[in-house]
Amino acid sequence: MLSGSSGAVAVNMAAGDLNLQANLHSMAIGKTALASVSAIQKQRGNQFDMPLHASATLGGQALVGANGIASINQASGSGNTELNSVVAVLADQGIRETTNEAMASAGSFASAGGQGTAGGLASPGTRKVGVEASALRGFEGVLQLNQIAGSSNATENQLSISVQPTP
Repeated sequence: MLSGSSGAVAVNMAAGDLNLQANLHSMAIGKTALASVSAIQKQRGNQFDMPLHASATLGGQALVGANGIASINQASGSGNTELNSVVAVLADQGIRETTNEAMASAGSFASAGGQGTAGGLASPGTRKVGVEASALRGFEGVLQLNQIAGSSNATENQLSISVQPTP
């Protein structure tokens, strides 16, 4: 699966109900280039059953020898939220500084909390996510990997790059 890929790869894997997953990439080149991403992922009042046994695994030759950007979300359970975002800018205005406050509010929001489970209690069982040792060998580039095993969790990866071209 996807071995030898080049460029931007986005993979969402979910075993369970009501999982929200997104992979957002934005790139710009130009004299005054600007790029951004914005995501709002919400669920409210949904009822889900927690699967007794659920598994999401990246295996085999997945992304072996691939290069570029790989954004992967894996969820095993229900009511989870996962987000990967990459923003890259190549512009003449060069590298810009930002405040800590601006970094904390980078334009994305993920919230999986607040959903009710049918029955209200976590059910016993197994929920697994994984990457087999044979996967991702020789991958070069940016790798974003979110893995959740359980229910009502949220995770996010953000990468922002601004570069000035060389003269």
